[in-house]
Amino acid sequence: MIDVLVVDDDFRVAEINAKYVEKVPGFRVAARAHSAAQALTAVERGTIDLVLLDHYLPDQSGLDLVHRMREQGHGTDVIMITAAGDVVTVQRAMRLGALHYLVKPFTFAALRARLDSYAALRRTVDRVGGRGVTGQEQVDRIFGALRTAPAPSSPGLPGGHSEPTTDLICTVLYRAGHPLSAHEVAARTGLSRSTAQRYLRRLEQAGRLRLSLRYGDTGRPEHRYAWVAP
Repeated sequence: MIDVLVVDDDFRVAEINAKYVEKVPGFRVAARAHSAAQALTAVERGTIDLVLLDHYLPDQSGLDLVHRMREQGHGTDVIMITAAGDVVTVQRAMRLGALHYLVKPFTFAALRARLDSYAALRRTVDRVGGRGVTGQEQVDRIFGALRTAPAPSSPGLPGGHSEPTTDLICTVLYRAGHPLSAHEVAARTGLSRSTAQRYLRRLEQAGRLRLSLRYGDTGRPEHRYAWVAP
């Protein structure tokens, strides 16, 4: 089993990411952390194989944490999972040795593709290392193990529905922690109300959201949607 440390300052996001990890065969969540200090303490115990690391932490950035880990001799593998999509941050992550960089919001399929490639990398290194062979063919095999196939699109999305928009709406709902109306979702995502309503209905039909009704003074119920944890 590959032991994973899930690091995110948002408790709800960390829990969702942990549930995603537990769905992938061969992986288990060994610990959760919500700050750089907590994460470093977990790494120092020496039982973590892989860190799923957010960049925006309350006490130190995720990449500063990786830099500290490397300075202290911790070679624990890192996959960045963050909303930071600027080129400077991505380049720095590469230079510090992050194996993958996943931008929020993302799908379970996208995370699983990265975890599967990481597991393939470990298997490849074990096979090559066992023979003690480091020729070009073996080196190419090691680097090739990290390649990921494009993540499949969300099943059940009809024409005119995009996966990025779907993920954006789901992210808003699970971060809210309580039901939202189509108007509130539209305001938080920048989408039109009609577009938000169309996606919300489809996601509710697919079982990814829970629908509830709230009655106001007019007697006409307001539809409200809540995230259903995986």
